[in-house]
Amino acid sequence: MAQTVSENENWSTVIKPRNKLFEVNLKEIWDYRDLLTLFVKRTITVAYKQTVLGPLWWVIQPAFTVIMYMVVFGGIAGIPTDGIPQPLFYLGGVAMWQYFSDCLGKSSSTFVSHAGIFGKVYFPRLIMPLADTVSNLVRFGIQLGLFVLVYLYYAIIGQAPSPNWYLLLFPLLVVMLAGLALGFGIIVSSMTTKYRDLQILFSFFVSLWMYATPIVYPLSEVKGKMVKGFDLYKLMHFNPITPIIETFKHGALSAGEFIGWGWLAYSFVFMLIVLALGILIFNKVQKSFMDTV
Repeated sequence: MAQTVSENENWSTVIKPRNKLFEVNLKEIWDYRDLLTLFVKRTITVAYKQTVLGPLWWVIQPAFTVIMYMVVFGGIAGIPTDGIPQPLFYLGGVAMWQYFSDCLGKSSSTFVSHAGIFGKVYFPRLIMPLADTVSNLVRFGIQLGLFVLVYLYYAIIGQAPSPNWYLLLFPLLVVMLAGLALGFGIIVSSMTTKYRDLQILFSFFVSLWMYATPIVYPLSEVKGKMVKGFDLYKLMHFNPITPIIETFKHGALSAGEFIGWGWLAYSFVFMLIVLALGILIFNKVQKSFMDTV
């Protein structure tokens, strides 16, 4: 005898397609916060699970990177650091850029890397890039701890630069870096479901992007320099990462001059636009990405 479903039966969860491209169901993401926490813990745990030094690599990598920059850019190339001790100058820039780069790299491979999970069970797809972004905060925090230790060393010997009140903008700067990385990342991830070679091209672009950002040199170093008739100093201001990095360096190390509220607002608006565009493309692609991934 066939079983009939009661008309009064209540369903706790209803899965339905999104009708609006810009729709972001924040309540649904909040309902899956335990899953988000689980993915964050998993990412942190497996990062160096079968390594000898484990999380120490999060300190060793930036330390060796800073030493390399000191030798190549500070020693051989002779690029100044605005009077800031080289380890502090490079370490501050490396920590900020590394967080952006890590979030960008993980977000840009969301669909391809997690296709197996996406094809088996439903949950808000944005959970995965959000988990990567949050988990990278742990690595970022450890590297900032290394930055503080180096700063204290220079403070003890009387060579530490004085921070200023612009350092209070630091939480906002981190949010802006995360937002830009998430926006750009999910755009690239959505496109690479069909065109895999874009991932290789994007990795190359990110490598070049770092040198177009004042990480290993102060922004003041390019003042007055022209490229193809364009003022390089003004041109670099349009890089949305430049105002963020320069504000951090000025606040923490009093390096250079404050880039200006206008340029900081430009980076913030740029972040909002990239996030909106990323969500639009992400929502469109996630409906059918399993057919092409």
